[in-house]
Amino acid sequence: MSGGYATASDVDVDLRRLFGSLASNWRRILAVALIATGAAFAIAWLATPLYKGETRILIETRESVFTRPNAGTDADKSVLDEEGVTSQVEVITSTDILKQVAQRLDLSKLPEFDEAADMSLFSRVMVIVGLMNDPNEIPPEERVLKRFREKLKVYRVEKSRVIVIEMSSENQELAAKIPNAVADTYLAVQRDAKLQSNADATEWLAPEIADLTKRVKDAEAKVANFRAQSDLLIGQNNSVLATQQLSEISSELSRVRASRASAEATAESLRAALKSGASLDALPEVLSSELIQRLRERQVQLKADIADLSTTLLDNHPRIRALRSQLADLDAQIRAEAQKILKSLETQAQTAQYREKQLMTDLNTQKAASAQAGGDEVELRALEREAAAQRELLESYLTRYREASSRKDRSYLPADARIFSRAVVPAEPYFPKIIPIVSAAFVGSLLVMAIITLLQELFSGRAMRPAAGSRFEPVPEVEMPAVREEQPASAEASRQPEIVTDVVSPVAKAEPVEPEPAAPAAAPGMGEISVESAADRLIARGAARAIFVSPEGDEAAATAVLVAREVADAGLRVLLLDLTASGAASQPMLESGAYPGVTNLLASEAQFADVIHADLYSDCHVIPVGTADPVRAMRAADRLPIIMDSLTTAYDVVVVECGPADPESIGRLVGSGTEILVSVLETDDSTVTEAAKRLEANGYEGVTLVTPVGYVPPRPPLSGRNAA
Repeated sequence: MSGGYATASDVDVDLRRLFGSLASNWRRILAVALIATGAAFAIAWLATPLYKGETRILIETRESVFTRPNAGTDADKSVLDEEGVTSQVEVITSTDILKQVAQRLDLSKLPEFDEAADMSLFSRVMVIVGLMNDPNEIPPEERVLKRFREKLKVYRVEKSRVIVIEMSSENQELAAKIPNAVADTYLAVQRDAKLQSNADATEWLAPEIADLTKRVKDAEAKVANFRAQSDLLIGQNNSVLATQQLSEISSELSRVRASRASAEATAESLRAALKSGASLDALPEVLSSELIQRLRERQVQLKADIADLSTTLLDNHPRIRALRSQLADLDAQIRAEAQKILKSLETQAQTAQYREKQLMTDLNTQKAASAQAGGDEVELRALEREAAAQRELLESYLTRYREASSRKDRSYLPADARIFSRAVVPAEPYFPKIIPIVSAAFVGSLLVMAIITLLQELFSGRAMRPAAGSRFEPVPEVEMPAVREEQPASAEASRQPEIVTDVVSPVAKAEPVEPEPAAPAAAPGMGEISVESAADRLIARGAARAIFVSPEGDEAAATAVLVAREVADAGLRVLLLDLTASGAASQPMLESGAYPGVTNLLASEAQFADVIHADLYSDCHVIPVGTADPVRAMRAADRLPIIMDSLTTAYDVVVVECGPADPESIGRLVGSGTEILVSVLETDDSTVTEAAKRLEANGYEGVTLVTPVGYVPPRPPLSGRNAA
């Protein structure tokens, strides 16, 4: 093959010539830009000016602390959240409010809001012809509302409770009147809605209060009747009388028991003292007796008299004997008085015992009555709760009714919104802005014309230039020499494939020139084919893999390189995989042998993007041997089929140079669409013949012998524009 094949990468864009077209066509670009600018100026000048007015409403609670029903509570906070404010936007744009504003300002008589109010002759003709819909077919109210909504814009200011009402109009005064009227109507509607709600509440509360009053009376009457029937009288501490009496009896019983026990203990101690003849002065009951106290005083006096007389009189003196007799009588009287006290204590203890028995009887009786009262009290409390609930509800209804009635009488129900910024008559229109429109038209037309000019220059091919190193060259029409076909000289040669002649790409005819000597297509002797014929065969058969075996050593590896470059020059995506031990196939294609390659890929030291390199002299890609340890790489030789499958997916043809490999070692490389080729340098070398026989003996049919002898590489491309 000659270098007649070309790819799209053989041309580049000449940026200098491409952008130079803008300078050469500046008059046309400027003229179109000025025409567009003039048209934009005319349209903006003749356009109807539009004015915009804006009214702002703040959503807030208008009640003061003096008129709010529950002053000082959470009612002071905003009653409208984010969703509530958004809902008010929809209320403002409701049909009812817009209808009221339209009727109030009589918008139906304005052509701006009703196109049927003042139709031009042209519009009437268009309606009669049927090219335009008759606006009179739509009710006037709907026409006005539709136009009204198109010109009105209501929105909420983000993260606030402010609602903005904007209006666009051809009339300056209407641009201010309409948003103000919409805001006033909205506040009036809000107040009317509150008044209506308040009136409805008053009308509903009046019969409810009357009904509740009757129910409260009935409930309280039931409580009183049940209390009387059940004898559930209320005593002290707001407790039932039966319960209170039970408590008092229990307390009295405890007191009587304590008194009886005290009397019995005192009587027992006094009895023991009298029986033993001990002194009675230690007993409190004896000492508390006045008679015994006087007797004791008399006894002390007698003892003092006896002591005084004993100093002057003898013991048998009648006077002393009389005093001692009186003293003995006093002792007898004291003991007799103690006996009386003992009997009094015994009587007191017996009386307390009788009282205790009576109290026990009363206690048991009162327990039964209290138990009965407890059951009745449960039902009584239920009736009281019902009566209390009815009473509380009645009081709350009365409070609300009084508030609602007072607000209804005074008509005081402020809306939860206020206008804090009213629209004013705009001094200048917001549309059209002549200077921005004209400037944008001028800049935009310049950009559009510049883009159109660049595209025209690019698609015409005038901005293209040949790429550096491209193979485009003029191919003169010459007389092609005939290709010789050698007949096989032996049975072995008859099994070799037919010689494939060169395929010449169609080119434009040129002036005839003197023919150059043509290289032989095949070397004589064994039926070998040339490099060009091998490339044509791979292309014609659609081969995906080309396995080259070079029995003669590294010098024969150049055949695979030449075939790969020829196929790449034909426009196919080609990759050469160098599996030789010395890297003989990839070294002529790269600047050095230090590039990562297939050994690095097998050793997992690099990725595909790291090991694929470009050929210095063609569009072919190459994977060299690499720099990794070959022993380590060969341990992962089982990954070769996976690598080959990935490469055949990405490239049209994968050329593999195996060197002097035996048939068994290339088994991992063979797949669908594989061609087996043997490189030949010396036609009389028996090594090549034996290698071909071994390949066929191992099942590789159709082995092709390729020789680089007689191959003439294409000439370098010409410089200048003619090369394209």
